[in-house]
Amino acid sequence: MYAYARTIIGYHGCDAAVAKRLLSHRDTLQPSMNRWDWLGKGIYFWEHGPDRALRFARDQQVRGKVKTPVVIGAVLQLGRCLDLLDTRNTEELERFYPVWEADMEASGHKIPSNHYGPDRLLRELDNAVINAYVYDARRLGLEFDSVRGAFWEGGEAFPGSGIQKESHIQIAIRNPACIIGLFTPSPGGPS
Repeated sequence: MYAYARTIIGYHGCDAAVAKRLLSHRDTLQPSMNRWDWLGKGIYFWEHGPDRALRFARDQQVRGKVKTPVVIGAVLQLGRCLDLLDTRNTEELERFYPVWEADMEASGHKIPSNHYGPDRLLRELDNAVINAYVYDARRLGLEFDSVRGAFWEGGEAFPGSGIQKESHIQIAIRNPACIIGLFTPSPGGPS
């Protein structure tokens, strides 16, 4: 685990009414705690991905969860980050998993799975392992402020490609103090 001093621009897709309350400081972002959230509990952002955040908000509109999809930007500092793009962290998870799995089986709990389509969009296993790892680290005196990972999704960009159409880097902010500020992105501005 390393402290990330750099700042990152993240984007969050939501309803226009929610964005208005957030930008006027009448509301705060709440952590998502769905059992399929692949980076575990946290406030989710797409790193440097406003278009992907808008696509998410539009998907939520189709599901009836968002009336008017919009994107807000955020200046984030990752703090103490479980960065899944750093091999030291993924090696830690690799060592942690068998211990967690044995504990789950010994206590009679079913091991969840990742499922739904070729991209396994519902990441119940990843969620459970990340949340358990973060909880276990906290018991040892290590507190994670954020979790960061890359997600390959959306099918091939062209036949035979390893490039996926909707790949992105996502960040789950566990410590709201890492959100330095929110802003309205410029329409058609740089991303």
